[in-house]
Amino acid sequence: MMILIAGPYRSGTGDDATRMAKNLKRLEDVALPLFRAGHLPMIGEWVALPLLQQAGSKVPGDEPYTEIAYPVAHRLLEKCDAVLRLEGASKGADEDVRIARQRGLPVYHTLEEVLLQLSQP
Repeated sequence: MMILIAGPYRSGTGDDATRMAKNLKRLEDVALPLFRAGHLPMIGEWVALPLLQQAGSKVPGDEPYTEIAYPVAHRLLEKCDAVLRLEGASKGADEDVRIARQRGLPVYHTLEEVLLQLSQP
């Protein structure tokens, strides 16, 4: 399954690049275990960040950021089979969960929950 990993990226960082990078690493820390379990992990920032650079985004929240950042996740959700929502305040991740549930996709809250649920017949 392709699983969108959703959680805080920009939220709570004051747009500090170091804190945002730390949040991205936290999202990425669950990607390899998902991959090793046979799934395709996806993080919206993996797609959005190169696009933001190409679009000339200078700071989070500028016009290119608004055009690209959240819409990337929403488009990914059209292709994903589930969402892994990591804890932490995040309006964007909450919106990802809302869209996933609207589409009838399963939403998991821990890596262990995903691995347990997806290993059962």
